[in-house]
Amino acid sequence: MSNSPQKITIESEGYAPTLKRLRHISRLLDNAITIPGTEVGIGLDPLMGLIPVGGDALGLIFSIYIIIESAKLGVSQSTVGRMIVNIIIDALVGAIPMLGDLFDVAWTANRYNLKLLEEYLQSPGEKKQADQGFILVLFAGLILLAIVLISLPVIVIGTIWKTLFGG
Repeated sequence: MSNSPQKITIESEGYAPTLKRLRHISRLLDNAITIPGTEVGIGLDPLMGLIPVGGDALGLIFSIYIIIESAKLGVSQSTVGRMIVNIIIDALVGAIPMLGDLFDVAWTANRYNLKLLEEYLQSPGEKKQADQGFILVLFAGLILLAIVLISLPVIVIGTIWKTLFGG
C-alpha cells in the first residue's frame, strides 16, 4: 500500500458530465464551424447577433447558463466575476451593428469562461465558493443587460421610423 497522494483530476471529482455538456455548448456558441483554410471558427453567438432586436440578448442568455453551471460546481466569487466581465464585453460590443458581429467571431467569451472554470477546478488548494447573494445580484444585473439589449434597438428603430415616416 503506497502512501503517495493521489492526483485529483476533474474527472475523479465527478465534474466530467457537466464539463462535457458545457464544452459542447461553448463550442456551439463560439466555434462550431471552422472557416476553410483558416483556424478561425464561427459559432452560433455571432450568427444570433445578426438577428435584429433580440439576437445578442439570446446569446447572453446562453452564456449565463454556462456561468450558472459553473457556480453550481462551486467556482469562486472572483472567477464568477471574471466570467461575467467576459460576457458583458461580448454583449455590449456585440450589440454594435456589423462591428459587433465581427467582434463576436474574435471574442469567444464562452470558451474563455470554460477555460476559467477548468483552471479553477484543476487548481490545488482550498476552494472557496462564491457567495449566493453575490451571484444573485450579478445575474439580476445580467438579466437587466439582456432587457437593455432588447429595448435599445426597439427604441432606435421606433425613433428612426417616426423621423422618416412621421408616424
